[in-house]
Amino acid sequence: MEIEYVDIYKIIRHNIKKYRKEKGMTQAKLAELTDLSHDYIRQIESDKVANTFSVQTLYDISQALGVDIGLLFQKDDVNNSITN
Repeated sequence: MEIEYVDIYKIIRHNIKKYRKEKGMTQAKLAELTDLSHDYIRQIESDKVANTFSVQTLYDISQALGVDIGLLFQKDDVNNSITN
């Protein structure tokens, strides 16, 4: 049985940006709500930070976005194109 490779970090990055935009929230506002720097939020969304953000960071972001943390890991049809 072959395991499909999925770049979970790309999925998470995509979903953070997607939910932030759906909420009409700027990166600066998300940074403010999570007590993270605007630059760090920008880096996360643009794949400029190493794949090392913590579960606590993801939880804080999900809370600020008002979504269940599990949704940040969800691979949907839109995400299929970013995982290949």
